[in-house]
Amino acid sequence: MIKKERVGTVVSNKMQKTIVVAVENSYKIPLYSKFKLYTKRYLAHDEFNECNIGDQVIVEETRPLSRRKRWVLKKILNKESFSN
Repeated sequence: MIKKERVGTVVSNKMQKTIVVAVENSYKIPLYSKFKLYTKRYLAHDEFNECNIGDQVIVEETRPLSRRKRWVLKKILNKESFSN
């Protein structure tokens, strides 16, 4: 069985071992030939609490871990670095 993967941005990491990942997709409206952008948010398991807000990540589908958590962190693509 092939597991689904999504690439998205971390928008919240306030929970313990859980992150919220926003994935943007677009689809074409045939009548107007325009593209509509929509965002879906997934709760993903982050075992070592290594993600921060703004990181680009890959999440992978897994068995249900809690009521809403069905994804697990697979890889961090880009770490967001804040320079103050």
